[in-house]
Amino acid sequence: MTEARETVDDVAAVDLGSNSFHMIVARPRGQEITVVDKLREPVRLGAGLDADKQLSAEAQQRAMACLERFGQRLRPIRTGRVRIVGTNTLRRMRRPEQFLSAAEQALGHPVEVISGVEEARLIYGGVVHGLGAEQPSRLVIDIGGGSTEVIIGERDQPRLLESVRMGCVSFTDRFFGGGNITRKRFVAARMAARLETEYLVADYRAAGWDVCIGASGTVRAIAKVIAGCGWGDGAITPEGLDQLADHMVGLGSIDALNLDGLREDRKPIFPGGLAVLAGLFDALNITRMTVSDRALREGVIYDLLGRLSDHDVRHDTVAGLARRFGVDAAHADSVRATAMAMLDGVEDGWSELAGDTAARQLLSWAAQLHEIGLFVAHGSYHKHGEYLVRNGDLHGFSQLDQRMLAALVRLHRGKFRPSVLDGVPQPARERILRLAILLRLAVILRRGRTHDPMPAVVIQVREQQVSIQFDAQWLADHALTRAGLEQEQALLKPAGYKLRVREA
Repeated sequence: MTEARETVDDVAAVDLGSNSFHMIVARPRGQEITVVDKLREPVRLGAGLDADKQLSAEAQQRAMACLERFGQRLRPIRTGRVRIVGTNTLRRMRRPEQFLSAAEQALGHPVEVISGVEEARLIYGGVVHGLGAEQPSRLVIDIGGGSTEVIIGERDQPRLLESVRMGCVSFTDRFFGGGNITRKRFVAARMAARLETEYLVADYRAAGWDVCIGASGTVRAIAKVIAGCGWGDGAITPEGLDQLADHMVGLGSIDALNLDGLREDRKPIFPGGLAVLAGLFDALNITRMTVSDRALREGVIYDLLGRLSDHDVRHDTVAGLARRFGVDAAHADSVRATAMAMLDGVEDGWSELAGDTAARQLLSWAAQLHEIGLFVAHGSYHKHGEYLVRNGDLHGFSQLDQRMLAALVRLHRGKFRPSVLDGVPQPARERILRLAILLRLAVILRRGRTHDPMPAVVIQVREQQVSIQFDAQWLADHALTRAGLEQEQALLKPAGYKLRVREA
């Protein structure tokens, strides 16, 4: 392991994949990065997931031993300059909270489980960063342990993003159990890959591309073996794939895969990865694929640098979602400003919110999107809004952040149900409930949908008690607001919160 040294500039990305865990530490240099350290361990997390989506004790032990080592390297890097993402296996795992909590303790930083589409977006960003305008339309394919991401983009903007549940680990386990490789097994695996991607073929062929780029260790290993055997020039072609497949079938077993360019730790999953790639070549009529050294973790680094330089893609995602569903932007802005002002006023009493940038962002985004459900219907629009936010492809958001944002949209009106936060880790629940109270109050105060300046409002909090004070004359002149606050007192009470309305 490379000796860690403290620097304020370094950033790091960790990819908790289904086959391997990867980490890179990089130093920003303008629009590019210099990689100063890399770590990779073949944990094979996906192989430890059983039919009930429970992770075996052995897989957990392998994972934690690796993460302890990664955590040692991450220790000198400042909070906020590390991003850790989990992919297919963590998406599929049933009740992953205990594993994630242990992983975060080992690493010293939070772990984000990201959706397949978000994984695809980050992969594309990592692969095409800095490629320029030559051959601008790009097909990018990344074969992981449990999923395969297929993306078409124009220059640096992804247009079509898909994550298909097939990978080198899952296909090897499914078709090459026991380590035997036969013609029949390989043909079945190759056909299965075609069938898994059948739904996307028409759209992808219609979109077209100038260049096809492969990423991930599986694709790089295939390219190295093809070149090492003299069947290609470093790129992957249908002819090279067929020659490699014939050769592999002739060897007859995984143990016999002693091929130039193939690492020992990749042998156990190589047949499944080759079948997936061959099936994709068949389905999409790919004639040539070049290979990239960059993939998900580089995309995570570039995305993190965007956040650190105030180019957070999540802001664009929220703004785009609001436009798409016709949100009243002026009203949303007034609710947001009121909610943020109240947040500033409660940070002494609710100390866990003080200086919490993530909490401020969630409250701001929820205010911008709180009326998104009106696009569907006015009745129960907060429930429609929750559904749209929870189930949409929100670029830049982790699955947990998306659930919390959806919960805030749901809780901004109506019954105050803490059960909406089922699936959110316990430490975050109280924070979201308190943010929801601030959003609810802001919505009540701005119900008249005017843009008049708000009167002086004093808000004080202490544990489960919220006190809000108004000028007596203003409150007398705004009977609808008074009625809304009185109703809110009754709605918050079953959840254990007490709202007091005072007049000065």
